[in-house]
Amino acid sequence: MARSTHTASGRPRMSRNIELLLAEDVESLGKRGDIVRVKPGYARNYLLPNGLATIASEANKRAVLRHTEKLAQMFEQRMKDLQAKADAIGKYSVTLEANANEEGHLYGSIMGPDISKALKSAGYAVDADHVRLDGPLKELGMYTVKIQLHPEVKTEVKVWVVPAAKK
Repeated sequence: MARSTHTASGRPRMSRNIELLLAEDVESLGKRGDIVRVKPGYARNYLLPNGLATIASEANKRAVLRHTEKLAQMFEQRMKDLQAKADAIGKYSVTLEANANEEGHLYGSIMGPDISKALKSAGYAVDADHVRLDGPLKELGMYTVKIQLHPEVKTEVKVWVVPAAKK
């Protein structure tokens, strides 16, 4: 049944929602910094006492806007730094020694942590989870390995797997 637009006394029904500024991410409502309209009871009994939201005053809106702009600038600078790092890594090639038989098959395998360790020793801070391998490297040779520093920042590095020097 549809709700009437007027009360029983004939006055127009007013929307009694309260405008709040979210201080934290709230599932099914919004993210931090969003301005949302909620029922007064939900605001009074849950959001405000738990510190999940504040009243959306003009001063609070301006403060959130300034904070959002500052975060955007920081994100942009971080992306530039990551891209510069990716460009430097792309110009570098890694040489890894491994024990292999006469046919060139490795006795073990080269995996992401091995490549990451070699890059770290060369001065490039690359974690093992940034290295994207289709599978372990099991033969001698040259490979092109993808490095993903951020979902938007990717590069490739050449990895040379050479036989270990005999003692």
